[in-house]
Amino acid sequence: MYSYLRYLCFIVAFFVSQVNFVSADRIKDLTSLAGIRSNQLVGYGVVVGLAGSGDGNTGITLQSMQSLVSRFGITSDLDGFNGDNAAAVMITADLPPFTKPGQAIDVTVSTVGGATSLKGGTLLMSPLLGADGETYAIAQGNVVVGGLGVEGGDNSSLTVNIPTVGRIPRGASVERLVPTEFLSTDFVILNLHRGDFSTANNIANAIDDLLGPGTAIPLDTNSIRVRAPEDPTQKVAFVSILENIEVERSEPAAKIIVNSRTGTLVISGNVKVTPAAVSHGTLSVKVSEDVNVEGGDATAVGAGAQANAAAAAVPDTEIEVEEDVAKAFLFDAGVSLSDLVDAINAVGATPSDLVAILEALREAGALNAELIVI
Repeated sequence: MYSYLRYLCFIVAFFVSQVNFVSADRIKDLTSLAGIRSNQLVGYGVVVGLAGSGDGNTGITLQSMQSLVSRFGITSDLDGFNGDNAAAVMITADLPPFTKPGQAIDVTVSTVGGATSLKGGTLLMSPLLGADGETYAIAQGNVVVGGLGVEGGDNSSLTVNIPTVGRIPRGASVERLVPTEFLSTDFVILNLHRGDFSTANNIANAIDDLLGPGTAIPLDTNSIRVRAPEDPTQKVAFVSILENIEVERSEPAAKIIVNSRTGTLVISGNVKVTPAAVSHGTLSVKVSEDVNVEGGDATAVGAGAQANAAAAAVPDTEIEVEEDVAKAFLFDAGVSLSDLVDAINAVGATPSDLVAILEALREAGALNAELIVI
């Protein structure tokens, strides 16, 4: 008799061979498992061995060095230390889910004092803490820096990339396992990367078509609950099957995104307009200010004129107005994205003109998209 897992694998093979999705995406590309995430770690440490590019006699660095050597039974006041070859740093790392004690993770080291470069430095043993204050990893190793900084005797300097930030590949050893309920729960929760009711419903239907009605229930716009096998040893294989189910993703809502800093404009494919006529022109005003000197013995004429006490300065203002001929175009009912862009480009609109036209269409109720300015 086939086990439950082997039966599922047989169903998946049959399902994939019989069904051909059009523009389908895998569930693993659309969702993530609830509770399965990385955890951020942070720590403080000291990098030593720098070639004179350290913090110098910064109080926090000298105190850190004093604390470090005191662990080895060495007692000295702050005057006995020199921080030119050392730097106080903050250490950050991401602890991936299911990482076991003894495994190594990468860490990033960043200066917090006056150090100009971490090149050639070595991070001394430093604990990495989680949000709960517990130590989850220990970091130590040689810092790899992708930048450099050079300073001349006349205070001229050249900096390439960022020499005050470095990485230590596999520089931290994991010491504590982050607990998870993955194997103990009766359900698997799939969270959509981008919430959408239609996509959540499509995922639930695709899972039910493969594994039977009632297996998956869409909870809201972001989450789908899936009934998992009772045997914990089959749960990994079950999730693997779920991840590779292909789902037809629903089309996103009609949106127009405007980046006000760069002038970038992104229009989604579902943007349409109702019948509307648009007339757009450009008005430019130029004002020139000048000063004329009348009377006296003026030595010059204009803004830099110099005259004796009898001379009088008379302002001279010129205003020029130029207005381009307004160009009009008409949108019919249900105009598509390509027609909208072609019509606006035909009149030679700039990015700012394009934003003005779209805002006017939205205020007139002729634009069926959400206009978002970032």
